[in-house]
Amino acid sequence: MGVGLRKIAILQSNYIPWKGYFDLIASVDEFILYDDMQYTRRDWRNRNLIKTPQGLKWLSVPVQVKGKYHQKIRETEIDGTEWASSHWQSLVQNYRKTPYFQEISEWLKPIYLEERFTHLSQLNRRLIEAICHYLGINAEIKNSWDYKMLDGKTERLADLCLQASGTEYISGPAAKNYIDENVFAEMGIKLTWFEYTGYPEYKQLWGDFEHGVTILDLLFNCGKDSPQYMRYVS
Repeated sequence: MGVGLRKIAILQSNYIPWKGYFDLIASVDEFILYDDMQYTRRDWRNRNLIKTPQGLKWLSVPVQVKGKYHQKIRETEIDGTEWASSHWQSLVQNYRKTPYFQEISEWLKPIYLEERFTHLSQLNRRLIEAICHYLGINAEIKNSWDYKMLDGKTERLADLCLQASGTEYISGPAAKNYIDENVFAEMGIKLTWFEYTGYPEYKQLWGDFEHGVTILDLLFNCGKDSPQYMRYVS
C-alpha cells in the first residue's frame, strides 16, 4: 500500500458475524464500528446463525428494548446473563465434533463463561476483536463516537473517513441504496464497493453448505486454515 493511502470501512457491530464481515475488516487499515446508529430489531446486531442437525438456528442475545424505540446500538443494554451459558452450550452441542473445537474453545469459552457485558456494543466488539486476533487481522478498530458526527447519511460517512485520514472508503454493497457517490468525490475520497461473492465451500457439519452463518462455523471446522476460505485474510 502506497505512502499516505489509507482504507477505511464503517459498519454497525454484529454479534459473532459471518466471514464476509471479517473479510471487510481485513481489507482496510481502520474499521469503525458505527454504533451511533439506531438499534434495529430482528437484525444482525444481536443475533446470528449456527448449523445444527435440525437446520439453521438463531443464537440471539436478549436486549432491553421495551419503550426504547429510538435507542442507539451503543445504548442498547443486554437483558440478563443467562444467555451466555445457553449460547455456549449450543455451540458445544453442535460443534464439539469439529476438528478445531478444542483450539477455538481455549479463547472463546472464557469470553462466554467468565466475562460479563452490560451493553451489546461492548459484547460485539469483544468478540470481533478476539476473532480478528485469532485470524491475524491487524486493522485498527475504533468506535464512531471516537469522532465528531456530521448530519446527513453520506456526509457523515465521508467526514468520518476524513477524520480517520482515509483516502479510500470500502463500502458493503447494501449501501448502494442510500450512498451519494458525489459526496465522496467532492471530498476527494475514493469509493470502492466490496463484493461478498465467490467464497469457496469448506467441510461443514450438518447437511447442505451454508455461507451465511457465523464465522465461528468456519473457525471450528477449519481453524488456522480458515483464511483459505476467505479473500482478504492471509
